[in-house]
Amino acid sequence: IDGREFHILTPVLESAALSKAAGTKVYMKLENVQPTGSFKIRGIGYFCQEAAKKGCKHFVCSTGGNAGFATAYAAKKLRIPATIIVPTSTPQATVQKLEEQGTEVQVFGKVWDDAYAKALALADTEGWVSVHPFDHPLIWQGHASMVRELKDLLGHKPGAIVLAVGGGGLLAGVVAGLQDVGWQDVPIIAVETKGADSFNAALKAGRLVTLPEITR
Repeated sequence: IDGREFHILTPVLESAALSKAAGTKVYMKLENVQPTGSFKIRGIGYFCQEAAKKGCKHFVCSTGGNAGFATAYAAKKLRIPATIIVPTSTPQATVQKLEEQGTEVQVFGKVWDDAYAKALALADTEGWVSVHPFDHPLIWQGHASMVRELKDLLGHKPGAIVLAVGGGGLLAGVVAGLQDVGWQDVPIIAVETKGADSFNAALKAGRLVTLPEITR
């Protein structure tokens, strides 16, 4: 391991269409140009590098989404085997893409919770490390690099940051990044999918909330 990060510095470009719609300048941080197609490689790449330093012999991750691709990519770079557990609802094309990275893919359970339980069971194996898709401080620390880049590239403090919330890893990373660069007063506008809006429900209730089902 030579210590180099697995993510790349991504551009910040003004969107003419969004600026016109919003009535103010709107900039986009183009994380879609990352080697794995999303910001996930920042946090998961950093997590995997730290785990490798501590002697990890095998990664296991329970998602066929962007976190799965990030884990597969990082594992390949580190030359450490990885197993990705995906539920039966995962498209075959996704399984194929993961396998093309040289990753073992196991299809297990109907939903993500089933796959996650299986991943945790495998992580009990000596030397194996479970890579959570979003819920770990090292992952948030890796995602925080996005804000440090934003400060360098933008050159001024933004009026607000708009981001999507799924599991909350991006949000936690951006909060950490804002603290790193002294931008704690920059408001964050978090956007969720209707029918999968557990963060919104939790804020309203003032506590953690588990939705009875995802209806998006």
